[in-house]
Amino acid sequence: MSAITLFGILDVLGTFVFGLSGAMVAIRRQLDIFGILVLAAATGVAGGIVRDLLLGDTPPAVFSTLRPLSAVCAAAVCAFFFGALIDRLKRPVMLFDAIGLGVFAVAGCEKALAHGLAAPGAILLGVITAIGGGMLRDMMATEVPRVLREEVYALAALAGAAIYVIALRLGLTETIAASAGVLLAVALRIASVRFGWQLPRAPGS
Repeated sequence: MSAITLFGILDVLGTFVFGLSGAMVAIRRQLDIFGILVLAAATGVAGGIVRDLLLGDTPPAVFSTLRPLSAVCAAAVCAFFFGALIDRLKRPVMLFDAIGLGVFAVAGCEKALAHGLAAPGAILLGVITAIGGGMLRDMMATEVPRVLREEVYALAALAGAAIYVIALRLGLTETIAASAGVLLAVALRIASVRFGWQLPRAPGS
């Protein structure tokens, strides 16, 4: 599989699962079909828009191709008709969020590297890409963003993007490097929720 095909798939997958997480939050907030679509779109494309603007890649992909909006529309429709079935999963929003987090962390990092950013900047942009949609979703749903209150969130994206860069530096193929980065980020996020891992807090807080 070529790198272009791989990261094209990752971008669509990340957009879809983030859109699905946004749509499920909208359903829990008892929003109508338009509200579900808006929250799905905001969650699915916000991180990518910020990434593209910071890279100077304008107009952002969401405005120049049909794939991102098609992915979030598909996510909204799936949630609208099959929300009850999806909700049978244990913590579906967290699960979809974890997948989107890992996928966008690696995809954002890869695009930053392709635009000539050094490794630290590329990793940081991968994190921004990964957390942007979730932050906007939570604020629109009048919740404190998960990145500020959950056990391990941005740190999982940081680890995934860093492993991707390290794997490339070790000479591994992009497919293996991307898989390792995504799997690590998703595993860290899910494990942090499962086992209650937390970052240090200020004394007395």
